[in-house]
Amino acid sequence: MRWVVLAILLLAGCDPQGLADKAVRRAAEQVVMPVVARDMPTGPAQAATGCILDAATGAETEALARDIGVEAGTLTIATIRAIAQRPAAQGCFARSGVPPLQG
Repeated sequence: MRWVVLAILLLAGCDPQGLADKAVRRAAEQVVMPVVARDMPTGPAQAATGCILDAATGAETEALARDIGVEAGTLTIATIRAIAQRPAAQGCFARSGVPPLQG
């Protein structure tokens, strides 16, 4: 019985920051994916989106997420392309078989 109570307490104490980070990332994915999908089919675009978000800083991910619900403007597109040029993103692209972004 003690273990059941402990398990419930542990589950109830889920990391709120982790949940918030996941929500921000999901929002940023909805911004990045359409931009990347302009250059490649859906499968590689999904992989590229993950690579870009993995290479982004927390502040960049939050900035991208703020553009949810609107078409990405030139600053957002430039940010996505700059992140995609980083070695971390390029390495992820290579491991995932993703072609480089155009432009």
